[in-house]
Amino acid sequence: GEVFLRGRVGERFAVRNSGATLVVEGVGDHGCEYMTGGRVIVLGETGRNFGAGMSGGIAFVYDPDTTFGSRLNTEMVAIEDLTADDEAFLTATIGRHLAETGSDVAQLVLNDPAALGSFRKVMPTDYRRVLDAIAVAEQTGADVDDAVMAAARA
Repeated sequence: GEVFLRGRVGERFAVRNSGATLVVEGVGDHGCEYMTGGRVIVLGETGRNFGAGMSGGIAFVYDPDTTFGSRLNTEMVAIEDLTADDEAFLTATIGRHLAETGSDVAQLVLNDPAALGSFRKVMPTDYRRVLDAIAVAEQTGADVDDAVMAAARA
């Protein structure tokens, strides 16, 4: 499912999210805690300890002031560069957020050609390792299940 929220939410937003796409304009402490799947877009500030225990899914945080890294729990996640697919997803989903909510924040982001460069992609490191193993197995013709199991043991 999809959830589009205009405004800032409190603590523990998207805790244990396992597949939904969620858009919000700011979160309190412990955002995306124990998330196992889905995608989250935060168009504003986050509280501390973002991504603690996050083992799956992807979060995108708008960070024009480059301060988000100090609030990220890096025990299980890392910040990655956006791909072209990520940029297309962000543009489309933020556009949908604007259409559904009339969000001024979404409008500002969509009107700024440089805004996509201010998003941070939060990816669980174990999940990244498994996705990379799947990609290599598919490219080389190796057994995908074996590759996933090997990545899980690494």
